[in-house]
Amino acid sequence: MNPLATDDLSRLLQSFFRSYLINQRRMSQHTILAYRDTFRILLPFLASLLNKKVAALVLADINAKHIIAYLSHLEEERGNSVSTRNARLAAIRAFLNYVAVEVPEALPDIKRALSIPQKRKDQPVLECLDRIEVDALLAAPDQATWSGQRDRVLLLTMYNTGARVSEVINIRRQDLDIKRQQSVHLHGKGRKERIIPLWKETSAELRKWLESSGQSATNHVFTNRYGERLTRSGVRQRLRCALQSAVQVCPSLKSRNVTPHSLRHATALHLLQSGVDLSVIALWLGHEHIETTHQYMEANLAMKKAALDSLPAIHSQLPKNCSKPSDKILAFLESL
Repeated sequence: MNPLATDDLSRLLQSFFRSYLINQRRMSQHTILAYRDTFRILLPFLASLLNKKVAALVLADINAKHIIAYLSHLEEERGNSVSTRNARLAAIRAFLNYVAVEVPEALPDIKRALSIPQKRKDQPVLECLDRIEVDALLAAPDQATWSGQRDRVLLLTMYNTGARVSEVINIRRQDLDIKRQQSVHLHGKGRKERIIPLWKETSAELRKWLESSGQSATNHVFTNRYGERLTRSGVRQRLRCALQSAVQVCPSLKSRNVTPHSLRHATALHLLQSGVDLSVIALWLGHEHIETTHQYMEANLAMKKAALDSLPAIHSQLPKNCSKPSDKILAFLESL
């Protein structure tokens, strides 16, 4: 009998989330929720596809054929991007790899499902804000208001540290050392932690903000008007407000797709332009692989132009020892 057809899918899923992801791997809450959403969509889809109730689904129903149908459903009917499609597939792969250990006799069937490849996607050229645009954003919040003072310090801290939104909104008062080292302790993606130095201006602004804002109920540095921690959507909304004012001073921002991550990209590019080594920038941003940081080399047009200017001029005439290609060679190349 096929072990995939008899094993309890509900038991395996609960064990995967509770025992494996939470207790053994200690995955972040964000990752767990992303994996959860994958199966919240997958299980009803399989039930509809197979004309079953969700409770009647078995492990054998999560096979290569049905996974491919699910991935097509995500893109064609739900309108998901290639990135989302690949993220959903990664969650299913993680579950099947776990099942392969728990139910080793099912490995031959699981291998077929694991062979489904990630879909290649276009890699657009990374656009980064220049220093004038960043300065306009930092100066945009109204310093006469409580929210404007907070927004100014928030954006300055994001630009100084290059932190992700999730890292910034989780900064607590005890994470700041603005008296001795002038640094902030960030709790990053994948439970990775790092300490980032602060500019004197950032330290001064943070000190002033902490003194004026008082002790919040959550002890978080960046809170809303009710003393609760700012949310990701709250940061996006405050950035949109700053952008509306900054556009009046810096019209080039109007054509930019400015998101909280734009400040992170700007930090990396400006560090690179200042001569900071890529390995240091990777540590600064919390990149696990330095290849991720190489994207800023691609985005740095000024450095590309400097490299081009350093090359010797190209002469239009062929060297004497270089023969011209024959018509047959040209015809062959044209046929390729």
